[in-house]
Amino acid sequence: MAQKAESTGLERGDMTGAKALWATLANHGITTVFGYPGGAIMPVYDALTFYPEVRHVLTRHEQGAAHAAEGWAKATGQLGVCMATSGPGATNLVTGLADAMLDSVPLLAITGNVARHLMGTDAFQEADITGITLPITKHNFVVREVEDIPRVLSEAIYIARTGRPGPVLVDIPKDVQLAAFHGELLPPLPRREALKPAPEVVERAQEVLRSARRPVMMLGGGALDAAQEVTQLARAWNVPVSTTLMGLGAFPASDPLWLGMPGMHGSVAANRAISDADVLLSIGMRFDDRVTGRVNGFAPHAQIIHVELDAAEIGKIVRTHVPVRGDAKETARALLAGAARLEHPEWDAQIAEWKSRTQTPDHWGAGYAIKAVCDRLTPDDILSSDVGQHQMIAAQEARFEKPRRWLNSGGLGTMGFGFPAAIGAALAEPGVRSVVIAGDGGFQMTAQELATLKHANIRNVKICIVNNSFLGMVRQWQELFHEKRYSEVWLGDSNPDFVKLAAAYDVPAYRATNADDLPAAIDAWLDDPNSALLEVVVPNEHGVFPMVPAGAALYEMIETEPGRTPDLSDEMEKAAEEANNA
Repeated sequence: MAQKAESTGLERGDMTGAKALWATLANHGITTVFGYPGGAIMPVYDALTFYPEVRHVLTRHEQGAAHAAEGWAKATGQLGVCMATSGPGATNLVTGLADAMLDSVPLLAITGNVARHLMGTDAFQEADITGITLPITKHNFVVREVEDIPRVLSEAIYIARTGRPGPVLVDIPKDVQLAAFHGELLPPLPRREALKPAPEVVERAQEVLRSARRPVMMLGGGALDAAQEVTQLARAWNVPVSTTLMGLGAFPASDPLWLGMPGMHGSVAANRAISDADVLLSIGMRFDDRVTGRVNGFAPHAQIIHVELDAAEIGKIVRTHVPVRGDAKETARALLAGAARLEHPEWDAQIAEWKSRTQTPDHWGAGYAIKAVCDRLTPDDILSSDVGQHQMIAAQEARFEKPRRWLNSGGLGTMGFGFPAAIGAALAEPGVRSVVIAGDGGFQMTAQELATLKHANIRNVKICIVNNSFLGMVRQWQELFHEKRYSEVWLGDSNPDFVKLAAAYDVPAYRATNADDLPAAIDAWLDDPNSALLEVVVPNEHGVFPMVPAGAALYEMIETEPGRTPDLSDEMEKAAEEANNA
């Protein structure tokens, strides 16, 4: 039921567009907004002082605000909200919006703009932010009339959260923010019912599953909120499960059916099983190129059942034998209703052999250190990663027992994502430890958010910087495929002292430089009652394996790090040649 703005019962003075904005957010249950003020959104920040029920977190860069809002959304499954001024403030949100679009994150971005009469005149700090973000948002709006603010915000929130989630931007000119508001404050729009799959399609999928002798289930980020249902489904049918980078946590890692992560740096068991499967049931994933490898070599023997809410994704990348459009939870329930346990002892034996080829980091280096950190995590801890070698190692080594404990930038691969995302998650769940693993390169892209820890009094963020003095992932490719021509990847001559940097922001910091020092450093870091930083200094040249080179199929992976097997150089040379010829 609509509510008159004047009848809020709160002593907030005359209602303006800016106040209507905050009142609408509060009506929709928004409790936290991440942002940075500026001239074109100053009326909104002035009105904020009248709405203490909404907490604003002042980040030190608008990109940090966007990623923190993403962290909030990824940890909770609820809407994240960020805010910026016009021009450079708005364009600094662009990376976060693109990141949220590719990873299907429900995000609301609110920007100020110049007054309506100045729009299109190249006024100071003017930018056509709706035009700029059109390809990287689910939808965007320009509010041209003050009375439209509640309706537009309500629609934006609905669009961001409904169906396949994504980012929505609302741009509000400054004079609209200042205008007197006499309209109605609207309640949230009702949520749309989850899409159920067609019964005849479910029956066809079940028929294909019953015929399987070598089945595999793949779970993507779209299955996270159906974790209970897809877990029951896999166990009922007795189907081994691989969870993508975005789907980690949708199926418990402790279950014997779990194969690990597939793709470029996926497990041997997952990649081999997918390559040999005769039936592949995929739920809530879009077959990203880092998951499939060379598409014409992906699951070449399998009938593929693709369960996906977004019809545009079905058949877009891989051939689909049984397309199933539907909500992951509803579809899993439907498939479960006709479950018939599959017995496949030969397949089980083969998978067990592939699993036995998993290598544990056993010498000092990034893998050893990251595994030591991951081994200390509890099932409730949230682990965020930045982007690079450490991201892939963490995805390989961490063991997630439930969803939304793993936050990373999957589709866009955004360096600088991890730390602000961990801040957003920490504020969303203040009683939970929010751990971030970052590289020395990516951390410096948003390191200024150390000030946000202090300013917002955030005590549950634990930062681990794996310092190898390189842009490690780029360096690895240069080593393998560019004859070790290390072009512009060396950071060691200019990296800061990360312990001193943390101290400058009044953040406790610890350091480990070898395997003997690491356990005590981890203890001190995790036991510190405040947010704290741990720098782990590791050897410069190390790789992430297994690895599927670009242009290769999953079954053409390089399984082992150079030097670990005598014939690996020939294997790498063959893979590199195939990748270059693809």
